[in-house]
Amino acid sequence: MSQTTKTFPIKGMHCASCVTLIEGALRDVHGVSTANVNLANERATVTYDPAQVTDEQLRSAVASVGYQALMSDELAHEDAERARKRRELVALRFRALFSLALGAVIVWGSFPGISAIAPALLRNAWFQFAVAIPVQFWAGWQFYRATWSSLRHRSANMDTLVTIGTSVAFIYSAFMTIAPHLVQRLGIMPEPYFDVSTVIIGLILLGRYFEARAKAGTSEAIRKLLGLQAKTARVIRDGQEIDVPLAEVAVDDVLRVRPGEKVPVDGVILEGASAIDESMVTGESIPADKGPGDAVIGATVNRNGSFTFRATKIGSETMLAQIVRLVQEAQGSKAPIQRLADTVSSYFVPVVLMLAIATFALWYVVGPEPSLPFATLSMVAVLIIACPCAMGLATPTAIMVGTGLGAEHGILIKDAEALEIAHTVNTVAFDKTGTLTEGKPRVTRVVAREGRGEADILAIEYALERSSSHPVAAAIVAEARERGLATPPEPESFVAVPGHGVQGVVREMSVRAGTERFLRAGGIDTAVMRAEIDQLMDEGNTVTLIASDGELVGVIGVADTERATARQAVAQLVRRGIEVVMITGDHERVARSVATRLGITRFVAQVLPEQKSAQVEALQAEGKRVAMVGDGINDAPALAAADIGIAMASGTDVAIEAADITLVSKNLGAIAVALDLSRRTLRTIRMNLVWAFGYNIVLIPVAMGALYPVWGVLLNPMLASAAMAFSSISVVLNSLLLKRWHVRV
Repeated sequence: MSQTTKTFPIKGMHCASCVTLIEGALRDVHGVSTANVNLANERATVTYDPAQVTDEQLRSAVASVGYQALMSDELAHEDAERARKRRELVALRFRALFSLALGAVIVWGSFPGISAIAPALLRNAWFQFAVAIPVQFWAGWQFYRATWSSLRHRSANMDTLVTIGTSVAFIYSAFMTIAPHLVQRLGIMPEPYFDVSTVIIGLILLGRYFEARAKAGTSEAIRKLLGLQAKTARVIRDGQEIDVPLAEVAVDDVLRVRPGEKVPVDGVILEGASAIDESMVTGESIPADKGPGDAVIGATVNRNGSFTFRATKIGSETMLAQIVRLVQEAQGSKAPIQRLADTVSSYFVPVVLMLAIATFALWYVVGPEPSLPFATLSMVAVLIIACPCAMGLATPTAIMVGTGLGAEHGILIKDAEALEIAHTVNTVAFDKTGTLTEGKPRVTRVVAREGRGEADILAIEYALERSSSHPVAAAIVAEARERGLATPPEPESFVAVPGHGVQGVVREMSVRAGTERFLRAGGIDTAVMRAEIDQLMDEGNTVTLIASDGELVGVIGVADTERATARQAVAQLVRRGIEVVMITGDHERVARSVATRLGITRFVAQVLPEQKSAQVEALQAEGKRVAMVGDGINDAPALAAADIGIAMASGTDVAIEAADITLVSKNLGAIAVALDLSRRTLRTIRMNLVWAFGYNIVLIPVAMGALYPVWGVLLNPMLASAAMAFSSISVVLNSLLLKRWHVRV
């Protein structure tokens, strides 16, 4: 059964209870396997079987619980969504300021101490009633609409608390205004509290406005990435160079890029050369020299040369599009720590409703006279102060900032779980070739047995290795061509044995080439060149032995240079108390030589590709939390077996399927940065959760009147609404502080 993952915006969410409600509705759709809703970026990420689920079913499921899903046909691109959010922000700000302005008028005419200097009109209860109506039923209409939708489905959310709280205050005040004589007969002074209902609505709307503005900052990484893309491209068609919109570029089009211009799409250079600044995608600060045959990445900047290239990937297939998609999916995923907040939030609103009712009953019975307004205001304060918004925002806002910050520096984090787990890693296992080394080995020496020539040995190996894709084979073929050897005919037969070597028939000779173990398994005596083999291995070479017709005739030494950042990266990890292990298929002597140069004290050599995952599992059996770093393709089983798989991106193909984290840049120092980023993000999440839970644990009892018997302190509902808004904004702002962390990759 094939699975598809779709991410789409959701309108109308305000708290963690909204998230729980929408996720439940989506998971109830037959064919949906997972559904995650992110309050911070207001998006849902759903994995489903496209044969069973349609966009309309997903839209209907969201609509059934009172929210709106904006599917792809309604939201053409990111710009349209940003424009929609800007319009919503403007409308929200107007409603908030409108409510607060009218609320201020009512406060002036009714609040003790300042009402004495207010005009008589403002002190009139009927005037306050008339002013409060548009605030309650126009500015606050969104609360009623959301409450009705949730109650239809036997659930409750933040809007339910606001609706009940403000409605109780408004209806109580309206009754005091319409029937004051009846109220007086009950022994109650007819004092309306329209200031409470209007100011609460205004403050909550203002809080949501500031919260929405702050949340917009958490998704800044996506906007930055999208802003990198070129708007037009210069295409060569029928011998003419014409500028066309980026959407009109097709695969195999030939394009020209002039100095200072952005590379429009991914491709391969045909003619010309230049230095290209790839820092915005890879994090590499030094421009990369490019020439014919080299790959170029869309959205990078051509510094000083002009070149033509053939487009190989366009639209959603480009590297930039893959990065954007990966970041969006990571920001929409859930960290395990968020399950605590989700579980609490699912019970939170019903518990608050019961506490509010209990508060009213308690103070109505034992409260000071007049007990009815006292009990009513206490109940309203409980309903307003108990906001699950902060709990819903605590984790996703930090995750969005953390994954976005990583993406800006060439560290692509697949999901929130990977970001959370990474900080627990205490062992990093490296593949050698292509990871600690450049992955471009070169021939260092060719040693022929007495009676044979170097060119003869190289020619035999050239003929056989032409059909091999191994990096060592590529180095030998390149050396033969550099020496000007004639291109040999294809071998008459060819068999490759992964991790060991190759064998075949070349010019009627039976040739076997590869490791010493491989030749010995074929019954070939390798002792005749023992000294030469040992010397090459001691120098750190990978040694290929060549046998012809059952006799060893020569050896070739191939060495791979270490990455410039490898030694520094190992030192950074060691300083953090992290053990570094190298796993390689090379001979032990070669592995020891490389490990010594890089400062690695533990290594495992002569490991076949399929055995690397077993080595990772052996480290885990020692009680270690292991991160495996490899090229993301040959090392896929080991990456999957590790607690965290870290892949080195290759060219424009981002190897993200088996890995949890992908390093777009070639700088291995990004590994330590990724682990530090995880640690800092988790610290922020914990701070957010402590604040969110602590806020409710402390202030709900205060709103219930816990301080009144001792100090005579009762929480005013207007102050409760201000505190509620501040709690959500503070969580978002604390997450945004992550951006101030100075990243050095």
